[in-house]
Amino acid sequence: MNYLLTVIGPTAIGKTALSIALARHFGCDILSCDSRQFFKEMKIGTAVPNDEELAQANHHFIQNKSIFEEYTVGDFEREALLELNNLFQKNKIQIMVGGSGLYVDAVLKGFDSFPDIDPEIREKVRHDYETKGITSLQEQLQELDPDYFASLTAENPQTLQNPNRMMRFTEVCLSTGKPYSSFLNKEKKPRDFTPIIIGLEAEREKMYERINLRVDIMMQQGLLDEAKILYPNKALNALQTVGYRELFDYLDGKISLDFAVEEIKKNTRRFAKRQMTWFKRTENAQWFDFKTPPEDIIQHIDAIIKKNNIS
Repeated sequence: MNYLLTVIGPTAIGKTALSIALARHFGCDILSCDSRQFFKEMKIGTAVPNDEELAQANHHFIQNKSIFEEYTVGDFEREALLELNNLFQKNKIQIMVGGSGLYVDAVLKGFDSFPDIDPEIREKVRHDYETKGITSLQEQLQELDPDYFASLTAENPQTLQNPNRMMRFTEVCLSTGKPYSSFLNKEKKPRDFTPIIIGLEAEREKMYERINLRVDIMMQQGLLDEAKILYPNKALNALQTVGYRELFDYLDGKISLDFAVEEIKKNTRRFAKRQMTWFKRTENAQWFDFKTPPEDIIQHIDAIIKKNNIS
């Protein structure tokens, strides 16, 4: 039986350190499912594992794409499953780690299958957004898929403010003549592994303290210089990311540098809160305090594997 040890939790909680400890113990590789660590041009602001950490275990999907490439969660699902298939030939235990809930779910449960989109419709939807703003997309979705619009309003309102997600919803509706929600929750392809999901958490104040410290360290490491290099491409989707957006506003002369840093901290704290809301819905996840020794978590994993092998 194959096992995918999956480490989840909010940003700055210690997922990288735990995943390396697990990889060293089980002699396996690590797949990153952090949707921003894929991009090679974004290193400091995405908290990519440092050279010393990368040397302690084989990592996959770290800085393997460019911000100029279009890379979707569906692309990641396909590539990650292929990589896992190869890795399981060497070791029946592998590790996946990251804070991007949608990408975690894509690998563990499968991603909903959508039809190809007519390029003309895709261009029209983008043009509508660029000329009329996100309100036009919200109005179209409410008309084309009122049930899904209502569910987003009640359960995930921030999604209604995400231009890329809203354009996606609208183009699917227009291309197929069917509600976007009609393509969700279809029967997924079975996985040839059993997930063992480990969540790391901390009291809110401690989590926020760790986030604030990480931002200060990023600034010391040269995050502003990295943002200056990326600034000419600030409109790219990959760069619509906390830590970069705020510094782009500073470089635009809209805010001071001190204010930008405080905004990074505030927006990262909000992001961590959303991450926890998402991950707490994960079925069969075992949650540990971030200070839990790796040995205790390994003992928990070993017990699950032993139980499965007996049964």
